Amino acid sequence: MYFKQFYLGCLAHASYLVGSGGEAAVVDPQRDVDQYVEEADANGLKIKYIIETHLHADFVSGHRELAARTGGTIVFSHRAGARFEHLEVKDGDVLKIGDLSLSILETPGHTPESICVVLSRSRDGDPELIFTGDTLFVGDVGRPDLIGSQGITASEMASMLYDSLYEKILKLPDEVKVYPAHGAGSLCGKNLGKERFSTIGEQKRFNYALKSKNKEDFIDLVCQDQPEVPQYFPRAVAKNREGADHLETIASPKALSPAEVNKLMQAGKTILDVRSSTLFGAGHLPGSLNIGLGGQFASWAGTLIAHDEEVVLVAEDREAVEEAVVRLARAGHEAVAGYLDGGIFSWSKEGLPLHSIEQITVQDLKEILEKGGDLQVLDVRRPQEYSAGHVPGASNIPLASLAERQGEVDRKRLTYVICAGGYRSSAATSILARAGEGKIVNIVGGTGAWKNSGFDLEVEAGHSCVSGKL
Repeated sequence: MYFKQFYLGCLAHASYLVGSGGEAAVVDPQRDVDQYVEEADANGLKIKYIIETHLHADFVSGHRELAARTGGTIVFSHRAGARFEHLEVKDGDVLKIGDLSLSILETPGHTPESICVVLSRSRDGDPELIFTGDTLFVGDVGRPDLIGSQGITASEMASMLYDSLYEKILKLPDEVKVYPAHGAGSLCGKNLGKERFSTIGEQKRFNYALKSKNKEDFIDLVCQDQPEVPQYFPRAVAKNREGADHLETIASPKALSPAEVNKLMQAGKTILDVRSSTLFGAGHLPGSLNIGLGGQFASWAGTLIAHDEEVVLVAEDREAVEEAVVRLARAGHEAVAGYLDGGIFSWSKEGLPLHSIEQITVQDLKEILEKGGDLQVLDVRRPQEYSAGHVPGASNIPLASLAERQGEVDRKRLTYVICAGGYRSSAATSILARAGEGKIVNIVGGTGAWKNSGFDLEVEAGHSCVSGKL
């Protein structure tokens, strides 16, 4: 048996290629599919099936392009309503690749059409592993609150999820390996572990959601404290149901002179700076939004930028520009007007204005807080992260809601912005800086560095550590 997991950090997304006897299946492919084609070719495999465990909300899949390039058959649950040629499967169906059997389990709960795929060596062989999609994660289960617009409540979905887990998945032998579609950082759950696979037995012992006393307790537990639902999630579901266009149909971004970029900036176009927080802080175009390629870029771009909002990219080089275009497409964003040719250097050479944002360490912040003064610390992590431990006196506005809630920030006071490591806080400072009022400072290293330095953390009363991460 050939097996490989592909892990995409910017979306905390795992996809898989499994093969036997010259045939292969891809499970939950990402938008850009070259790697699957190349890997299959290199190992003498022909992709026979492209299996989607559900209609993904957090990324746009390349299933149609992969099918067109390989001749493989796209596989969806019969409940998905996919609007292109595909094979509909239901509970008990078995797909064959070489001497491997891929058995379908209908596992509604995260979504109504969710399926899991159990792999065994033959139709009657013992199960070896299960592709769980977004139904069972390492340390968590799929969130049940993403489809409210379909008239099904989160509690009703959680009830289905409980049945799927306890009546099907958890009845598999403890040694069966679990391969989910996401890891830590994904917004498809609230407590995903950093490990990229596990076993049924390990999840029975360590997964917080599987320690519930009964179904009612499970429903309450998985419905509470879920993270925000990014604005692009419903659009991604719709695009996955329709089938996204091939990546090659997306036009390569146009190189724009500083004068052209300045004109677009004055016209209100979004300037998206994809450089690191350090480079952004040192100098950037006025009003730029900073979402660095070094973090979960695709997810945050989909969260902070409307899908039809045209952007102009600022990057270190052309390679970073191309990478940004692909990553934006992974979240369904294809409106790129162009990029600043020559980057910040060309802008500066023309004598055009640059803004900067001061960057300080947690040691600097500690000394500043000890001296006191008219200042405020703004923590832009998610509420559960904040509750688990934050810089004493810090207030909380999550990055995802900062744009509409920035009026809550007292701009007359010096504002120090902090997150877990400095990535989200840099994006937050760029949002606040757009208003052009007050001084804003980014805390390099974030709350993680604060904790590692041995400084005291303030914990919110009644906090549950289930989903608190720094």
